[in-house]
Amino acid sequence: MKIEEALRVASKRLDRVSSRGYFEAQLLLCFVLKVDRTYLITHNQDEIDSDEFFKLVERRASFEPYEYITNSVSFYDIELYVEQGVLIPRPETEVLIDKASAIIESQDIQNIAEIGVGSGAISIVLARKYPHLNIIATDINPKAIEVAQRNLMRFDLEDRVTLRECSLLDCVDIKLDMVISNPPYIANDFELERNVVEYEPSEALFGGDSGDELLKEIIKTTKERDIRWLCCEMGFDQREPLLTFINNLGVYSVEFYKDLASLDRGFIIDFKGKDDEKKF
Repeated sequence: MKIEEALRVASKRLDRVSSRGYFEAQLLLCFVLKVDRTYLITHNQDEIDSDEFFKLVERRASFEPYEYITNSVSFYDIELYVEQGVLIPRPETEVLIDKASAIIESQDIQNIAEIGVGSGAISIVLARKYPHLNIIATDINPKAIEVAQRNLMRFDLEDRVTLRECSLLDCVDIKLDMVISNPPYIANDFELERNVVEYEPSEALFGGDSGDELLKEIIKTTKERDIRWLCCEMGFDQREPLLTFINNLGVYSVEFYKDLASLDRGFIIDFKGKDDEKKF
């Protein structure tokens, strides 16, 4: 089968599950042939063995995420290994990293903990940006620890990021300057797309009946550990209940930020301020 025909047939199949069927067909064929998209255009009349390609097309047509099929995801300025059982990093989390970076650059931040390391995306980007940081990353999912370790080895960061399997900060015993987290924050009854709910790990998606239960635990834990900064991602509809919770808890300041779609997506808490003055 010629490349042109293979793409045409595949795109019709993928149009049923994606709004960019032809583009995804191109990506899958590039993955199989180990070429770029320009090659597909300039060699569209070349004959190929399409069996492997159409096996991958059928997996995608069954709603399996592209990232699990290729075991790769683009995030920030890097490519990460991912597999089923570990959350696929989203572009929204890049905003969280930028918010944390602004604090790291303006404050004397040395020791950071990430709660819920997943594939290692956040810790790896921060370690690459800031060689002076000491980062401890935790996760309750052994598969996440395994995948994160693989990605740390890819970027030669095993000595810069320490992985620990535990809940929240239970296994972290050093004085921390900052906690960063993209925890599960989706309500249990929220209806997700099939490619998410049928393939990605539920424990990395759902945060309880309201969705913000774990977020509140992270806030409380950070305050109890006398850590000044918390940078955290959240659901688009959780600003008001979290603001009420934070105000009742008492912090120096809290800033909410929006994602690339202008939806509420996260918050930055300064628990102590420079003089331990309480604003809330």
